[in-house]
Amino acid sequence: MKRFVCGILSLVFILHASAIPLSAGQADSLAESDRHFLNQVQRDSFYYFLKFRNPHTGLTLDSSSPGSPASIAATGFALASFAIAKGNGWMGYRDAYEAVEQVLTTLESKAAGHRGFYYHFLEPNSGKRAWSSELSSIDTALLMAGVLLAGEYFKGTDLYTRAQALYEKVDWDWMLNQSLLMSHGWKPSSGFLPHYWDMYSEHLVLQALALGSPTHGIPKKAWGEWVRYEDEFEGHHVVYSFSGSLFTYQYSHMFLDFSRLNDQGINYFENSRNATLANQAFCAMYPDLYGDGNYTWWGLSASLGPNGYKAYGAKPGTALHDGTIAPYAIAGSIIFTPEASLEALKRLYETYGNQIYGEFGFKDAFNVTRDWWADEYIGIDQGSIVLMLENYLHDGIIWEKMMRHPAIQRWMTLCDLQAKENRLS
Repeated sequence: MKRFVCGILSLVFILHASAIPLSAGQADSLAESDRHFLNQVQRDSFYYFLKFRNPHTGLTLDSSSPGSPASIAATGFALASFAIAKGNGWMGYRDAYEAVEQVLTTLESKAAGHRGFYYHFLEPNSGKRAWSSELSSIDTALLMAGVLLAGEYFKGTDLYTRAQALYEKVDWDWMLNQSLLMSHGWKPSSGFLPHYWDMYSEHLVLQALALGSPTHGIPKKAWGEWVRYEDEFEGHHVVYSFSGSLFTYQYSHMFLDFSRLNDQGINYFENSRNATLANQAFCAMYPDLYGDGNYTWWGLSASLGPNGYKAYGAKPGTALHDGTIAPYAIAGSIIFTPEASLEALKRLYETYGNQIYGEFGFKDAFNVTRDWWADEYIGIDQGSIVLMLENYLHDGIIWEKMMRHPAIQRWMTLCDLQAKENRLS
């Protein structure tokens, strides 16, 4: 789940060509200068995970702010990023192996948790629970997705076996709390949180891992229990999330390829594409907030803002907005709207330079109308840039590795997610 300050849980122009989603080899047609630019953005974003990992535990800090706790979701993205770095030659095999190994050892022996789940935030040095945070279902799922992906990159080694063991330890069924909906989390002092994953959001990866578990799988009926609310905005039909934040349409897609899956007539890849186009159209309706005289910015998602961390979003959804844009949301959309995303990222870099881009890539957010520029980086946001650009630049290589995992195969078969006519087109 996107992190909120102090651990509070979260609940234009558009070229026709920008609507073309990712297909195999599509990035091959990139101009060499564009490929170099995206490679640099991806690599700079990756360096966050080298700089902000604890030397004793390997846990990744939630943000670049002094005193930040570790985040288990950011740690999951770090594991994925170390594996990607090995594949791209940014880390040697031994360095990447040892970075992954250190994290797995911490998860096995130090990190605070219960029934295979881990607390949302941990003390970086010790792995103890931080901020009185909850055992988080979605953050544990994102951690486990990173664990399994790292295992896939080191298949045939001890890391693969240990990754599988950590995943099989998670008691997903317990998190149902005797219902068919996954709870957001649990605290030792008060029990299960009174919030459940009851509508579309980033929890698809949580559902997939829970339904596919060979040891603690949840019932098939759980897949159909959450509601698929539908609406349109400017002609874009969307099964929408509560906030309308772009991260809710991206996180599961970092690991899982929904482009050929169909859920009762819904293709969630197409759905995320439609939500991205709706986000772009929504921003175009407010040029006074999102325009700078030359371009209308888009990319509404949970991020830092002039008045703190907020779940910014577009219609359909609650659509909280104040002119703040998250660059990671633009980069994370590149598999859905590649040309529009590339155009926006290049313009952003060329127009505002070091106001928005620094040592670890694009900073978290900006607001041109209020001349506000974040100085902070957030781990999960940098991770989303690394993973989504990896899928785009390397023909869905993360998807290829994750979709062949037995747990994901089990989920697809159990829920009959087979190619059929898509009614969202």
